[in-house]
Amino acid sequence: MTVLVWFRRDLRVADNPALTWAANTGRPVVPLYILDDDGLDVPGGASRWWLHGSLSVLDQALRSKGSRLIVAQGDPRAVLERLVSETAASALVWNRRYEPRTIAQDRDIMTWGKDAGLEVTSFNAGLLHEPWTIQSGIGSPYRVFTPYLKACLARGHDAPQGAPGGLSSPASWPVSLNIETMGLLLKASDWAQGLRAAWSPGEAEAQARLEAFMEQGLATYAQDRDRPALTGTSGLSPHLHFGEIGPRQVAAAIDLIEPGEGPATFMKELLWREFSHHLLFHNPEMETANLRPAFDAMPWCDAPDDLRRWQRGETGYPLIDAGMRELWTTGWMHNRVRMVVASFLTKHLMIDWRLGADWFLDTLVDADAANNSAGWQWVAGSGADAAPYFRVFNPVAQSRRFDPDGAYLRRWLPELSGLSTKDIHEPWAIPHMALAKAEIALGKDYPQPMIDHGRARQRALDIYARHIQGKR
Repeated sequence: MTVLVWFRRDLRVADNPALTWAANTGRPVVPLYILDDDGLDVPGGASRWWLHGSLSVLDQALRSKGSRLIVAQGDPRAVLERLVSETAASALVWNRRYEPRTIAQDRDIMTWGKDAGLEVTSFNAGLLHEPWTIQSGIGSPYRVFTPYLKACLARGHDAPQGAPGGLSSPASWPVSLNIETMGLLLKASDWAQGLRAAWSPGEAEAQARLEAFMEQGLATYAQDRDRPALTGTSGLSPHLHFGEIGPRQVAAAIDLIEPGEGPATFMKELLWREFSHHLLFHNPEMETANLRPAFDAMPWCDAPDDLRRWQRGETGYPLIDAGMRELWTTGWMHNRVRMVVASFLTKHLMIDWRLGADWFLDTLVDADAANNSAGWQWVAGSGADAAPYFRVFNPVAQSRRFDPDGAYLRRWLPELSGLSTKDIHEPWAIPHMALAKAEIALGKDYPQPMIDHGRARQRALDIYARHIQGKR
């Protein structure tokens, strides 16, 4: 009478309702992770690298409780059918996900399992508020963040659960794949080296990051979160994405802190993540379709060379290039910089936001379908609650404002480190003698700007006004 616990984006043992339910039955428990053959679960190399580490840590945590992780690959329903037969399972449990394909998959497996006589139950481990629980006064889903935020704050949230004390093992374990031979690790060793230097996947590291941020970063979060050179953010996004820590655990930690601007701002960011899932659930086409239909007529540029320069951090704008190099090296980018590089792609270069979203999905360790598409549509202006079309971030002004001493630029653009704090944000505008003194030849050591900001901004305003204004 075994219980199968199907792990997905909940790679932790604490505050894991499906695992806790299984442990409380007293029956043998078989924890299972299935790598789906379609590849959509881990869309890029960075997220596959993270998954490798996270599964290894989860297996260790389960072994400390007298259990282990069974890993399989293939179509989830086919794998579950096989393992139900092999383990004589009487129950199947999992924690819910909210992307369109996983919702359909869950419904299919729920129907099959019940028809097969299994006890099938699912739980909420990934959100404070599941998408159907927050509605406007007229019973419709929210499309604007501020009223959604107010509704969530008024509703409150549940407390997290602890970890089960131990797990009963079956008489014999089914065959498992070896995590080390599943092909999740990156072939480009230089990329993997950068990820290893920046991150340690797993539940223990997630808890350590949360505790450190609560003690050292939360009080000044509201002021420091926009400064990319500072450790002003929590760094929890990939841990949240893979479910190594849950939002209830984060919210509970915030609740223990005396109210103030820092805790309130951090809770607001946690609820922006929830809002993204709310939007995707109620707009399942959002990953690839404009939420504002007027944007379907946008004449995006087909410019693969421009896209490649943006991807490589070779635009000639220091803040853009620093951000794209940080992304490539670490699998992560500061949120303020994410907004600026996305604005540059969609408004300076007039390249379709979906191409930028695809690059982020491939290179981010926190590549999340809901957050990614919501963020890109917000910047492009095509989203439900979007930045106005006439907001075109000035990469130089943003650099001077949020990296005033140039520390972020110097970290990721060492070729510019010899420039003064005044000059490093706009190297093409300084006298030739100053460049020569810093031993920098524009066009050789560092690119000339690929486009003029003033002309690019005006072009974007003209195009947006012609195709979008009045059609919203």
